[in-house]
Amino acid sequence: MFKRPKYDYTFRLRCVESVILDGQSIHSVAFLHNADRSSLRLWVRQYQNGGATGLLPRAKQVYDLDFKLKVLQILAQESLSLRDACVRFSIPSPSIIIQWRKAYAKDGLSGLHPKRKGRKSTMKSPFKRKPRKSDKPMTREEELLKENEYLRAENELLKKLHALVQTRKKQEP
Repeated sequence: MFKRPKYDYTFRLRCVESVILDGQSIHSVAFLHNADRSSLRLWVRQYQNGGATGLLPRAKQVYDLDFKLKVLQILAQESLSLRDACVRFSIPSPSIIIQWRKAYAKDGLSGLHPKRKGRKSTMKSPFKRKPRKSDKPMTREEELLKENEYLRAENELLKKLHALVQTRKKQEP
């Protein structure tokens, strides 16, 4: 499942065609359609690079380590802008490259490895029952302590029930 784009394909195509075919400026088209100018510039470049299919929404992609490293190296060697790199490598957003840069600067090559999403499978469920105690037979003293604890709890429950019955009797006329 992929994130629904803010602007749909027909809207993007209409904006790009008004810039390229009608010769309108990016600023005027962005103002007219209430769109972001930088996004419109990116759409125009994607259209020029890949035609109308360059504007189609992309499914969520997973990039491997080699591809990420290649993009970062070419970005540094050729001093490309983020937008140019997005168009060249068909990456949907410059923020993806920024995240790769930060991860590479922080953790090196290991920061670029694809990471699993979601909850870890080793996580324990909070609804599991307490483990049973060993099957050793209880001593007579342990049995009496357990029975004593049970009887105290039962006694408290009966007291609360009795108090509830008394308050209901008082409320009735």
